Amino acid sequence: MSLFTASPLLRSSLTSTRGVLGAVRSVPGSAILAQQAPRSLTTSPVARALPWAKHAPTRPVSLEQDFKELNIVRNDRPTSPHFTIYQPQLTWLSSIANRVTGAGMSLGMYGFMTAYVALPLLGHAEILSSAHLTQLVAEAPQWMKLAVKAPLAASFSYHTFNGLRHLFWDMGYFLDLKKSYMAGYSVLVASALGAVGLCML
Repeated sequence: MSLFTASPLLRSSLTSTRGVLGAVRSVPGSAILAQQAPRSLTTSPVARALPWAKHAPTRPVSLEQDFKELNIVRNDRPTSPHFTIYQPQLTWLSSIANRVTGAGMSLGMYGFMTAYVALPLLGHAEILSSAHLTQLVAEAPQWMKLAVKAPLAASFSYHTFNGLRHLFWDMGYFLDLKKSYMAGYSVLVASALGAVGLCML
């Protein structure tokens, strides 16, 4: 039995209809006794060594089997944060956005670098040449320039300012909830201003 599932045994003597790791529910032993004969709790050697475990009926299992059953139970648990249960919070939304913007910019940079190296080998070196890119930007309509610049500017601004917030966290600042939210909203305002400024260049 994993120590994660052992805590209910500290509160009352329990009997399970299955092994503790695979149990869908655990109820007081008296309720089970009224329905059927009790079955032993499944415990690992580690759990059996605990003082309170000596008072619970057990049957030994190997540590390998215990971990296997524990992983089966863990796979059935909901994802955390579970989007259908938890209210959206600025703290975890900003954390997700920080990872998305970082991954997106990294993929874009590595994609451009790969194309810059591969295109000359394929006989298309002029596509990413400075002259061709300058002409392409000059001839592109304003809406197309903005459609490319805006997401890049927003991602860069947000990831930069949110990275600074993480550095302040590492130094011990803005760790309580109120200051964390204040810093989060400040990052959003600074990111918006930075994105507008970059788009105007």
